[in-house]
Amino acid sequence: MSTQTVLITGATSGIGLALFEQYVTQGANVIACGRNEDKLADIASRAFKTCNFDITQPVQIASAAEEIEALDLLILNAGDCRYIDDAKNFDGELFANIIDTNLSSLGALLQYFLPKVKKGGQVVFVSSSATILPFPRSEAYGASKAGMDYLANSLRLDLVEHGIDVTLVHPGFVSTPLTDKNNFTMPFLLTSEQAATRIITGINKHQKYLHFPKRLTLMMKIFAFLPSSLWQSLITRKHNTNKESL
Repeated sequence: MSTQTVLITGATSGIGLALFEQYVTQGANVIACGRNEDKLADIASRAFKTCNFDITQPVQIASAAEEIEALDLLILNAGDCRYIDDAKNFDGELFANIIDTNLSSLGALLQYFLPKVKKGGQVVFVSSSATILPFPRSEAYGASKAGMDYLANSLRLDLVEHGIDVTLVHPGFVSTPLTDKNNFTMPFLLTSEQAATRIITGINKHQKYLHFPKRLTLMMKIFAFLPSSLWQSLITRKHNTNKESL
């Protein structure tokens, strides 16, 4: 088999860095993308190529794409997570920023990198299990990831004729620099390495949808089928308890 060429956005930390490490170990040609030039420099010697750009800047993305010929895997992993702490005094600027970073940026990424994906290749969207159920303070993050879900599922239909698969990933809680800032309990927390291993296994099987750890995500899916008044009371009660303990 020829060596895979894999492009990963957000490759300098968290799940993206763990994916980078595992694909490099497997002998893939990994194109590591990130906006932090210093962090990219740290992994440049092991990367096939590095691309320094901000995913919210289409001009930078277009410039990076000019230097890339063909891809087997396009992994859209980069994103941000911040919370709406006071819903009554809604932070519209924060909301717009998260939507721009996690959702709107995908338009330019797909515009410039999707044409590089070869027939038989895959596009992977790293979303979140937060889209299974709504959570307090997650208006911005959850909405951005829900939009990503629809985009991935719709794009899958239109790429069939081009022989390109789409994989949507719903990780549970994963230890990353983003989640390290969380001040609430994160059940069934996985390491970035564990998450990357599960994602790569699913990609290799060309799975359309991945969700893990299943002891968390299946429980959330069951909750989603319950009467809304029941799971809402459970979630808000837990949220209020967490606030009181701070």
